[in-house]
Amino acid sequence: MAQYDALVLGTGGVGSAALYHMARRGLRVLGLDRFPPPHDRGSSHGQTRIIRQAYFEHPDYVPLLRRSYDLWEELGRQSSRPLVHLPGLLQVGPAEGSIIRGVRESAHQYDLPIEEFTAHQIEQRWPVFAAPPKLVGVFERQAGYLMVEACVEAHLQAASRAGAELKAGVTVHGWSSDSRGIQINTDHGTFAAERLVIAAGAWAPGVLAELGMKLTVLRKPLYWYACDEPGFDAVSGLPAFLYDLPEGVFYGFPKLDADGVKLGQHSGGDPVSDPLMLNREIDSADRSRVEAFAAQCLRGVSRQLTRHCVCMYTMTPDEHFVVDLHPVDKRIAIAAGLSGHGFKLTSVIGEVLADLVTQGQTDLPIDFLSLSRPALRG
Repeated sequence: MAQYDALVLGTGGVGSAALYHMARRGLRVLGLDRFPPPHDRGSSHGQTRIIRQAYFEHPDYVPLLRRSYDLWEELGRQSSRPLVHLPGLLQVGPAEGSIIRGVRESAHQYDLPIEEFTAHQIEQRWPVFAAPPKLVGVFERQAGYLMVEACVEAHLQAASRAGAELKAGVTVHGWSSDSRGIQINTDHGTFAAERLVIAAGAWAPGVLAELGMKLTVLRKPLYWYACDEPGFDAVSGLPAFLYDLPEGVFYGFPKLDADGVKLGQHSGGDPVSDPLMLNREIDSADRSRVEAFAAQCLRGVSRQLTRHCVCMYTMTPDEHFVVDLHPVDKRIAIAAGLSGHGFKLTSVIGEVLADLVTQGQTDLPIDFLSLSRPALRG
């Protein structure tokens, strides 16, 4: 039986970061994954993810985001390619809607600079955007996007340089713990360690079933469309964008390559009962909603689909993460239910998980992400 100081179950966005932060502290650590990362079978793929600080979900995330920005910058200095781009983020919606109100609240509480626009001013500033007349916009300059696969790869490479091991193509059958330590049983044998981090993503509902959390996995398609309008090119400085509309919440990114403009719907999503059986085909209703958004709000994006993929959101009832120690065994730390807005924070979540399994606590403010909060029981 192979023995380690720590094991990491899942090496996507969170797990790769945890692997790195434990290895850099001198632990002999092993990461296990069903697929070779970075892969397109979970939640950490699809080219880009938005990064922002004026957080509409809750101001309590802002201190974690500030640390996350520092960690991404540090990782970027170690990487051979850019990880973070900050052309800004434009968020458009009703003035009293939850997104605009939430951005303003976080910006006010933490003195974060934002600019506010009427619908007409949005179209003047960025002619490729159209805004329904009753909507307003908030623009955050210190926002933009992360290159998602590159971030996972950079964490794994940094972890390897620090001495971590990675075993991919491993199916985990189960895990157990006793006074001697923690064991993970797999189709490649049993691995043992003194500590364990569980970052199972869309597999968390099964891996952590004994905790009784209500977790729902949602199917989330992503689409890329051809676009010859130069205003959408990344070199034009176009920000990432998010629209809160009556039909749903939609988002997108400037054109980064020949695939064109990436678009998706943040709201909605069909439940997934088994991540291994995820429907990866194009759904005509999903596509129609995204294309209707593009027709209404984006000038110059064609309906020519150039690329498509599907990822998953793992949702908690209150749409806040779970980052905590296991309630029965404090040698085990878990991260689950990132609810579709967690990738930008994976750098700091990895650091928090390393704190929890090595020190039993962290100085970072994560109490609001506790496993014991009543909302997790639905």
